[in-house]
Amino acid sequence: MDKKGLYDTILNLENQAKDLADQLAGIKEEVSEMTQENHTLRMENQYLRDRLDSELSQKSPDSQVPDQVPPADPNNPSGLTKSRLNLENIYEDGFHVCNLFFGKRREGDSPCAFCLEVIYGDRDQKQD
Repeated sequence: MDKKGLYDTILNLENQAKDLADQLAGIKEEVSEMTQENHTLRMENQYLRDRLDSELSQKSPDSQVPDQVPPADPNNPSGLTKSRLNLENIYEDGFHVCNLFFGKRREGDSPCAFCLEVIYGDRDQKQD
């Protein structure tokens, strides 16, 4: 292969690599958007389920379930409410639950003080 042909081949491979990198970046962005939408829909679905449960429990007062799970429950040693447990699960899946970055993916699963405050803050206050 002559020098010009080799140079043209290298340029062609470089252009193909750039195109593939652009395609990969586009796919990555789409996956991120779909993941955020998925979590938003899961949260909405959970909210609607909780609301349906509360509506059904109001109709039959014998089957009311308290929002606060007792700390003796081995599934919930932290004593968080159901809504805070849901937020904790979303946070552990790598998404922000704070009002500043809600629904955005946490970079490298780094901790967020705002999210932790939303989940674990003000637990000693009396709940209405």
